[in-house]
Amino acid sequence: MRVALIAQDKPGALQIRLDNRAAHLAHIEASGIVEMAGPLLTPEGTMSGSLVILSVEDMAQAQAWADADPYALAGLFQSVTLTEWKKVIG
Repeated sequence: MRVALIAQDKPGALQIRLDNRAAHLAHIEASGIVEMAGPLLTPEGTMSGSLVILSVEDMAQAQAWADADPYALAGLFQSVTLTEWKKVIG
């Protein structure tokens, strides 16, 4: 199944994102379950959240990935939503 992780950063937390970006990208690479990912942007082009598409066996696996994300561990996110997602195009 595919799961969309949509996370919004806490206000004023850009430095937390920058400080943990390398570890976050390593987590993506090491897990082998991320199909695509990228930052959400403000109208000014500043990173302000994350969109990650996970290919997992179940929602528990998606939650475990999200819980182990260095961004989450650093307290970057104001909110995180995990929603089953169906790929139609792309």
